[in-house]
Amino acid sequence: MRLDTKRIHSGRVIDLDVDTVRFPDGSTGQLEMIRHPGAAAVIPFASDPLGPDPTILLIQQYRYATNGSLIEIPAGRLNPGEDPRVCAERELLEEVGVKAGRIERLTTIWTTPGFTDERIHLFWATDLTADRPAREPDEFIEVTPKPLSEVLKLIRSGVISDAKTALAVLFVAGFILEH
Repeated sequence: MRLDTKRIHSGRVIDLDVDTVRFPDGSTGQLEMIRHPGAAAVIPFASDPLGPDPTILLIQQYRYATNGSLIEIPAGRLNPGEDPRVCAERELLEEVGVKAGRIERLTTIWTTPGFTDERIHLFWATDLTADRPAREPDEFIEVTPKPLSEVLKLIRSGVISDAKTALAVLFVAGFILEH
């Protein structure tokens, strides 16, 4: 339980607080917490997801924190009060340049609960129609369509190492498409 909080930093993407907390055993201590508004991510299926080897529109995106680029699904930060599904639709258009005729929720995950309250809402999208991307100035993205079988191999080999992407693809492959 939080007893007190002190804001150390307020930034464009995150805030940093030092919280005084009461632990389950009754003791107290301080924890640094990164506050994040949350995000949404979406797997865009460019072909029938129930077909023999559906195509997913992945993105290869430069990520400063990794000193390179990652293969990911489109994702972005929630605006204040924004519904996660609306965020997923917005990010799909901004980053990939498509609109979805159908978008379905998969699950919600904690990214790193040891030090942040960030949660990512995962979706999958079908019935895509082309539109114009509207990327942020710090987004350097290349759309890379890949068959699901290849995406699964890239996860297994570690080429796809982005957690939200790996989990979303494995979730949809294991719980949605196989049942």
